[in-house]
Amino acid sequence: MAPLILNSLTEKDLLQQCLDGDRIAQKQIFELYAPKMMSVCKRYGRHRLEAEEIMQDGFVKVFTNLHKFEYKGSFEGWVRRIMVNTALKLVSKKSFKNEQIGLEGYQERSVEPSVYSEMSADYMLALVEKLPKGYRTVFNLSVLDGLSHREISEVLGIKESTSRSQLVKARNVLKNMIIELNKIAM
Repeated sequence: MAPLILNSLTEKDLLQQCLDGDRIAQKQIFELYAPKMMSVCKRYGRHRLEAEEIMQDGFVKVFTNLHKFEYKGSFEGWVRRIMVNTALKLVSKKSFKNEQIGLEGYQERSVEPSVYSEMSADYMLALVEKLPKGYRTVFNLSVLDGLSHREISEVLGIKESTSRSQLVKARNVLKNMIIELNKIAM
C-alpha cells in the first residue's frame, strides 16, 4: 500500500507533527481516520452517542500514546486496535455476562441463500447493531475482527464456552431476524 500523502505530507510527517504538539496535524489525523473508526465504534456501541463516546476516548488514547507507535504495521490498524480495546473496556464496565433474550422460543429455520446475497453490508451491520450487547460484542470480535474464542475469553474475562455460546445465539438471532424480514418482503 502506498504511503498516505496529505497536502504534500506523508503520514509519517503528519504523525511527527502531532508528536511535536501541532494541533492542526492532530485535527487532520482525526478527520482522516474518524469516519472509518466511527464505523468500528458503532459496531460496539448500543447507540450513536455511545459510539461517539468510544471514538472520542479512543482518539484521546491515540494521541496520548502516539509516541508508542513503532511504524511496524499500518497506522490505521494501530488506531483501529485502540478503538476496539476502548470499546471492550466500555463493554466490560457494563457487563453482559448474564444476558438473556429468551431464545427458548426460537425454532431452527432455514434461510434461502438468495436472501443474504440481496442484503447490503450496511443493512447486515444494521441488523448486527440490533443484537443484545453481549451477543453483538462476541459476534463483532469473532466474525468481524477475527479473534478466536480463547482471545475473546481473555479480552472479555469470560469462559471460552460462554464466547462460543454467545456467538451461536447471536447467529440464531440474526438468522431469525432475516427470516422475519424475508416473510415481510414476500
